[in-house]
Amino acid sequence: MGLRTKIGVAITLTAALVSVIIGVVVHHRTAVTQLETARDTLDSRLATAVEDHLAGLHRPKTMVNPDRLPAPVRRAVEHGKRCVYLDLSGDRPMLWAAGPAGRDVVALRHPYVRELRNLRRLDEVLILAGGLGTAFAGVVGVALATVAGRRLNASARIAERIAEGDLTARLRPRGGRDEIARLTMAVNSMADALAARLTAEREVTANIAHELRTPVAGLVAAAALLPPGRPAEMVQERARRVHELMEDVLEVARLDGDTERADTDVRELGALVRRAVRGASAPGEVAIRVERDCLVETDARRVERVLANLVTNAFRHGAAPVTVEVDGGVIRVRDRGPGFPADLLAHGPQRFRTASGGGVGLGLGLTIAVGQARVLGADLAFANEEAGGAVATLDLTGAVRTGEQ
Repeated sequence: MGLRTKIGVAITLTAALVSVIIGVVVHHRTAVTQLETARDTLDSRLATAVEDHLAGLHRPKTMVNPDRLPAPVRRAVEHGKRCVYLDLSGDRPMLWAAGPAGRDVVALRHPYVRELRNLRRLDEVLILAGGLGTAFAGVVGVALATVAGRRLNASARIAERIAEGDLTARLRPRGGRDEIARLTMAVNSMADALAARLTAEREVTANIAHELRTPVAGLVAAAALLPPGRPAEMVQERARRVHELMEDVLEVARLDGDTERADTDVRELGALVRRAVRGASAPGEVAIRVERDCLVETDARRVERVLANLVTNAFRHGAAPVTVEVDGGVIRVRDRGPGFPADLLAHGPQRFRTASGGGVGLGLGLTIAVGQARVLGADLAFANEEAGGAVATLDLTGAVRTGEQ
């Protein structure tokens, strides 16, 4: 049940409860007042009838020593008291009044039908008014809840966009000082602070990488001049690794901006995939299956970069056999490892976080793959197969040349 429904139901139930309480109170007070008025009136008439009877006068509708009296009235008269009593035991409700008049008993009765009919009419009016009031309150409640729900949904959508990496997303401030307005300002402030922090971190990372570029290039050149041998090979391998890592950091920094543009041309996708797999740092054989080949208009260099990173990641964090499938404009990279971790499936690749809980690395490979796919205008999705293993899907259907599949 959504918040709008909950608020609408709460307001409607509250209005219905208030209507019921007001109706019960009004019904009770009207019934009591009406009975008291009728009793006072009949008691006054009884007093006059007793006086007339003692004076020898007889008024119409006055009963003297009636054969039938309600039991409470008879007991009161036997004790020498006047009594007014509403008898509801018969076919018609009747208001009785009786009192002693010397040796006799003088009694009056008044049909209480009109009073009860008026009370029923009042109940009908109260029910109608309560129903209309409840319906109106429900409509107003739903309208208010809808307005509040839309504002809260907008806040949630903006927060989701920020969580997905869109640091330009902001809520439009509205007038007022209510809780939702405060939430709007808090979300915007959070987005501003987060964007500033991430921008600062990216700039620091890029600056460090730029500063290291020259000394690392010198280190690689110096390592190449070492005498042949195992120590030289170890130094050269570490120097190359540092150089590759630095280039990855610089590439991530470039992809964070909006300056990267795809340089497209028309390529055969099957051949492009084979070339990318050959260029990947794969320690084992990669099976390539082309189910449906096609021509795509895309940036071949960026596609090769994405596929090379996916294949490398499959060997590094997954397990053989690694398979690359081409089906139209869709490319799938499968492995038989433990699969992608739940955090990656939920939030996507994150830099400086390895793609496997037990693996090593900085998580830049998949981050670069996602960034390059974004520049290409392609979708890159990650999933785990039920039979085990991970599958990364690069969707280039938007780049397929129509009629040339």
